[in-house]
Amino acid sequence: MLVNKQTINIAVVDDHPIVIEGLQKILPQAFSITDIKEFVTGISFINFLKEKLVPIDVVLLDITLPDRSGIDLCKEIKLLSPTTRILAFSNHNERSIILEMLQSGASGYLLKNVSATELITCIQEALNNEITFSQEVKEILARADVSALKQLPSLTRREKEVLKMIAEGKTSIEIAKELFVSPLTIETHRRNLMQKFDAKNVAALMKLASELKLV
Repeated sequence: MLVNKQTINIAVVDDHPIVIEGLQKILPQAFSITDIKEFVTGISFINFLKEKLVPIDVVLLDITLPDRSGIDLCKEIKLLSPTTRILAFSNHNERSIILEMLQSGASGYLLKNVSATELITCIQEALNNEITFSQEVKEILARADVSALKQLPSLTRREKEVLKMIAEGKTSIEIAKELFVSPLTIETHRRNLMQKFDAKNVAALMKLASELKLV
């Protein structure tokens, strides 16, 4: 581990006790940490950040949380605390999710099978304002083809709503009634979604959205 321990404030947002226990043993060996802040839901961590009691240097963030997506949470964290380095800490190894986390503001992505030494190295690189990955993630990204590296579509909140309703099998008329807009407006959203995903039909749109964990 590191000889000269760097003093940092670190948080872990994960609902698996065994992960928390493991990190409690590993992290103090390399860093001077007064207290590892632990959160099992996204909203509890967001509320903590809003109180601004303790600045967080690094947060290890799970992708799958009980109350919300780690990808959406990543964006919220960066809005509330731009200097906090966010490291995704997950079992998900899909390239699309890795890329989306980076686009949401993460400083890196680690799989949970990472070694203690590799974990410490990645945290240190993030503290040095570097983008960092565990070795297996580097290999996943290295295998990515050109299409996988295309920028993921940026969707508005309303487009996300419409996308989820389409996935539920609702018609434009049904969606329009629920959102209190005209069917023509929904058809416009449909066309915009098809263009953003470069999808030729609804089936292709749903397949891509599913792969990106958007529905």
